[in-house]
Amino acid sequence: MARAAMSDRTKAERKLGMMLCAPAAIVMLLVTGYPILYAIWLSLHRSDLRFPDNTAWIGLDNYITVLSANLWWKDLFHTLVLTGLSVSLELVLGMLLALAMHRAIFGRGLIRTSALVPYGIVTVVAAFAWRLAFSKADGGFVPAVLHLQNDPLITTWSTYLTAILAEVWKTTPFMALLLLAGLALVPDDLHEAARVDGASTWQRFWKITIPLMKPTILVALLFRTLDAFRIFDTVQVLSNGSNRSLETVSQLGYNTLLTRLNLGLGSAVSVLVFVCVLIIAGLYVRFLGANLSQQGGGR
Repeated sequence: MARAAMSDRTKAERKLGMMLCAPAAIVMLLVTGYPILYAIWLSLHRSDLRFPDNTAWIGLDNYITVLSANLWWKDLFHTLVLTGLSVSLELVLGMLLALAMHRAIFGRGLIRTSALVPYGIVTVVAAFAWRLAFSKADGGFVPAVLHLQNDPLITTWSTYLTAILAEVWKTTPFMALLLLAGLALVPDDLHEAARVDGASTWQRFWKITIPLMKPTILVALLFRTLDAFRIFDTVQVLSNGSNRSLETVSQLGYNTLLTRLNLGLGSAVSVLVFVCVLIIAGLYVRFLGANLSQQGGGR
């Protein structure tokens, strides 16, 4: 069905909205666009601060070097595992927390405030707290309580576990806050009608709540997945910047740029991380758009 023609008033309001948003949009493009373009330009050059006289155009050689190195794929695997596990746990725990905050009868404000406290803590501070708790070298209480012989932050699997726990503890309230907004949009009348028809709580949750919350769930997953894929500070603090058993792609870019001072290779890693983020965002947006279109067409 063809869309109805916009009235003059609607056109004027849209034009005014675009004019009001234009200054902020231009500033954002300048602030974000220049660093991205400069990183792309550096990634196409042999640029090393240790050898400033050897700077030269080399095309895609830096990308070939990064993509042909086992280190990139190893770090990408670490990043994907951390992202997948942490976001999955945050979705489940965030939904439970959102339901608790939504259904709370007494002390709802106190529950919501208490639940959001971890998210209000600076990520580096939270990571240091988990490191001091799990690091045997720093006198952490967890190895003492569990009678562990080895430091949990030395072996790969225990570092995985600690990093995932730190991420889940820190950002589950953010996921819960987004899901809570979606729960507020689910009409109570539908639940009442389903209850009268004999539907159980589990059936009402899967047949009513989840379908109506799909757009909100996908938006929450998009935000958290993009943020989790760029994880840096938590792993950097837990590994003390030296344990490479759990290096992520963001750490790889940081170490290449600032430790080895190789601007060309480091910029190539940064651009590849940016491309991965764009791919993830594109997949989510496409899925989200298809979902919203189906819901809109069924109304």
